[in-house]
This record gives sequence, structure tokens and C-alpha cells, in this order.
Amino acid sequence: MLKKISLLGLIFTIILLFSFSFFIVENVYDNTESLIGLTIDGVSTKNFPSKTSGYAIKSILCDKDATGVWDYESWTLKIRNITQSRTKCQINFVNKYTESILNGTDPVLKDELIPVTIENDGTVKKASLGWEWYDYETKHWANAVILNNGTEVYYDGDIIPESNIESYFVWIPRYKYKIWNMGHYETLTTIDYNQTHIIDVVFGDYTTKETEYECAAPNQSGESGNCSIGKYMTHPAFVSFDTFDSTTKGMWVGKFETGYKGANTTSEAEVNENNPNKIQIKPDVYSWRNIQVANAYLTSYNYKRELDSHMMKNMEWGAVAYLQHSAYGSHTSVRINNNSDFKTGYAGVFEPTCNVSKQGEDCNKYGTTDDITKLWNTQIGHLASTTRNASGIYDMSGGSWEYVMGVMLDSANTTPCSGRNATYNSGFNGQYCNTNGSLSDGVSDFPSDTRYYDTYAYATDDKHYNRRILGDATGEMGPFGTDDIGRFLSSWYNDEAWFVESSASWFIRGARYVHGSGAGIFDYEAQSGSFNNLISFRIILTPHEI
Repeated sequence: MLKKISLLGLIFTIILLFSFSFFIVENVYDNTESLIGLTIDGVSTKNFPSKTSGYAIKSILCDKDATGVWDYESWTLKIRNITQSRTKCQINFVNKYTESILNGTDPVLKDELIPVTIENDGTVKKASLGWEWYDYETKHWANAVILNNGTEVYYDGDIIPESNIESYFVWIPRYKYKIWNMGHYETLTTIDYNQTHIIDVVFGDYTTKETEYECAAPNQSGESGNCSIGKYMTHPAFVSFDTFDSTTKGMWVGKFETGYKGANTTSEAEVNENNPNKIQIKPDVYSWRNIQVANAYLTSYNYKRELDSHMMKNMEWGAVAYLQHSAYGSHTSVRINNNSDFKTGYAGVFEPTCNVSKQGEDCNKYGTTDDITKLWNTQIGHLASTTRNASGIYDMSGGSWEYVMGVMLDSANTTPCSGRNATYNSGFNGQYCNTNGSLSDGVSDFPSDTRYYDTYAYATDDKHYNRRILGDATGEMGPFGTDDIGRFLSSWYNDEAWFVESSASWFIRGARYVHGSGAGIFDYEAQSGSFNNLISFRIILTPHEI
């Protein structure tokens, strides 16, 4: 049960100074005294470990019905419900939990991010950093939440009610992967289902070194001079956010498509505006759609600047997709979200066996009733997760399409295309792709920091897959062919594959609820960047360690 700070009585604060740091004891009654005992790894000590020591709380045990909680952000102890003098609390520090297979790429927690565990029925509990709160070897990915009311303090093991969760995030650790396909497909050929396999992933704080067995991450044109099949490459999604003094340990990915806070109908979630205050990333809410790419980007960028929030890039989608299809993910087709109200976190009761051309038939059911679609925290719902349990990422197959920050350049291959024309464009100032006319009435210039978007070479058709960037889960999913009605499909689960071109210069991913077997985590298509009530977006956080 949630334990709240009493507002009755005087607040008596004692500050105790030790050799490394200080902590605060908050009492709810005056004229009391508290005594502190300390252990670090089971050994008694008089000195508190510093905030940067790598230690975490294993337990806080107080007598006389008092309770204690450790505030990691301020590095303080808060004792509540002190009603008697000489109340004693024993604080036990242990090394912060890390998982050996991650090789130093364990979750980075800063500011408002609260570590949690999520049970398969969806119960969310505050996690202790000293506990084993994630286990990638068994496909249990690390989760964190941001609260609606950040003043509420939860004890380790407390249930955090859904009503106080604003957003869920899932940690994708930095990794390198073994290249199996260079993606040099200039046109449609013949689908090869033997391409589908478990992707070889190795976690670690790797850089872009070039050796006999490894190659550097590709440049923005998608090429790397020494990459070849069989070599390992650090996934470029992480490299792009490295700084001069550190490498990115990983990224926090929105667990669900971004929702519009306060929307009670599908239409109320169709809003083309820049408004970070409307962000919610939760299950069973209406996906935020009908928003131009520029407004989606600005909304995401301004959401949590201190956590380097931004709109998901095409490359970052690829990083999630490859981890999903590694030994540490479900490595199978991700079940479609077939909720026709565009609600987040749902899964089809049946695996679709045909694509959008058969919509409404038994082979491709969609709707809102319980016999057709199930919520994320059910046995069926887990099939739509990247891990096939509640710890994974949802809505990456079906639901809404999702715009990503992946855009084609103009015919000179120098300037990103804003869109198709004055009516259909992203809202960014820039060139129209099919006319090369200038756009002066957008809501924003393209980001000056090119880390926040991926660019692709110009073409006038959507079949030049060799324009891929290694790691973005586009060209590497070939070869590509067509179905009986002419839809372009990849070799991976028949997911649809339409590359950006002059009339549709922006990537969209995942497909939507009606697309049946053509939807999937490897699905990619192209749009103008304009607002569209079928397209949503997703948010990423890339905090560096303090």
C-alpha cells in the first residue's frame, strides 16, 4: 500500500555529516531522536558511500513502526512515522545490481525515471537498485516510469497505481550485431524466407573500431568501407549519441505509441500541435495521430530535455527490431495490434494470415471486442510484446503507423525534403522533394543537430532498397518481392517494404491495425510527413551517466 508523508505536526530535519556525503532524516513529529546503523556489503561502517560509488540500497529496517526510503536523486534517507524517541534504522547498502551479459550497458537512471518491475498481469512495483530487477538473458527487459505526480514517494516493492503513471519506458542496451546481409537491392527480385534467423547480438560498451572481425558504423549515406557479411558492427543508433567524453550506454524507448493526454475518443487524439504537456505513454489510451512530423519532433524534443528526449529515428526503430529478433527477444513475428480504435497495448486474438486486401475476413480480423483483441497484460497480449512477456515494447506491429525521423534528401542529395508539396509536407522548412521548390511556411527549421534524424539518398521510386543504412531494418531485410496484388514485401515475415521516394520522403513503421500479415516490426513504408489520422509517433530518451 502506498505510504504518504503526513502533513500533520512539525517537520523536524536532522542533517548528519559523514566523511563522504550527507543524508537527511525527515521526522513528522518534533522532540524525537533517530539512530542510524550502516552496513556496506554486510560490513558495519560509520561512513556513507558516495552517490557515485555504485552502491544501492538493499534494505532499510526501522523499529517502532517507523519506515525509511532512500531518495537516490538527492542521496538522502527519509524516515517516516516516527512517533517514539530513539527510533533506530538499519541501512544496508550493496553493490548496485548489474547483469554480466550486458558488459557495462546496464540502465542509466536519471531525474524522473523510476525503476520498476512489471508482472505479467500488468502490476507495476517500485524496484530497488540492489535487486535483480531485469534479466535480459531470460528476456526480461528493464522498465522505468515517469509519474504524473512526482511528489509521491514509493518504497521499494510498493505497487505504483496506473493512475499515477504518465509514461512507461523500456531500456535497450548498447550492442553490436553480426552483419548477415549488406542490403544491396536496387529493385524487386524474389523473396527468400531463409533469410529470417536469430540475429547475433553482443551487448557492451563498444566503440566503432575497425578490425578483422568488426567494422565501423556507417555514415549517413549508409556505407562503411570495411563492413562485410560476418563482421560485427556497433549498432549506429547508439553511436550517434556518443559524446566526446563518453559512449551512450543505451536508450529508453517508449513502451507504447505516444498517447494524447485527456483524449476520450479517437478523434480527440487527432491533434496537430506542439504540446509536450499532452504526452502520455501508456496502455489502453488513444494513440496521438494526425500530427505533422515537425510538431511530433518538437513535442518529443521538449518533453524531457534533461533526459535528451526526442522523436524516434528510423535507426532507433531498427535497433529495437534487431534486439527483438535476437536471443534476448522473442525472435518471432510480433503479433499485430488490431484494435480499430487506435488504442495502445492491444494484441490480436488470432495471427492474421492475409494482408489488407482481405480486410474484415476471418484471415484478418480487427475491432474492439474481447473476442478479437486483448490488452497487453494478458497471455494473448504478451504476443504483441518484443519479449512475449510484459517487460517488452508494444505497438511495433499494427495499431497506428508511426512516423520516424528518417527522411530522404533532395535530388542533389544535400538537403532533407520537407515533403511533397505545399499541402503535403512535414512542417519543417525545406525543399519539396518532387518539385524542388522552397517551403517558407513551416513550423520549424530542420534540427541543427543531425543526430536527431537519419537521411537517405534521393530516388523517384520506392524500390531502391540499396539506399538503406546498415542497422535501420530496411534493406537488410531483403530480398524483396510482391504478392498477388502487387504489394512490396520483404523476406522477413512478408512485412510490407516501400522505400522513401520523391512523392513520399518520410519513413513510417509498423503498419496499422488493418494490415494483417503485412504489418510487423520489420514493416516500413513512406509518407509525405503531413498530418494523417492513421499515423502516430514514439519517444526516445538517451540520458548519459552523471
